[in-house]
Amino acid sequence: MIAKRLIISGQVQGVGYRDWLVSAARKAGLIGWVRNRADGTVEALIAGEADAVEDVARACRRGPRMAIVDEITETLAEMPMGREFSKRPTV
Repeated sequence: MIAKRLIISGQVQGVGYRDWLVSAARKAGLIGWVRNRADGTVEALIAGEADAVEDVARACRRGPRMAIVDEITETLAEMPMGREFSKRPTV
């Protein structure tokens, strides 16, 4: 099991990115969360089996249909608390 923190930049707010990521992460059996940030980026903590985490992280480079992803910064992270993947409020 691994956990990664992603900071996704580009045209990623107002295009359904968080809902898309919640769906993709749940389908992959991941836990964690996703939220918008005041600077216009999307932040996510994705955790689970290594292959599933890597698959979802790669999918984040495309995102939903209306998104334009310019860059993703990935760092290893601590495992999140909880048993599901959720959408959090903007910070």
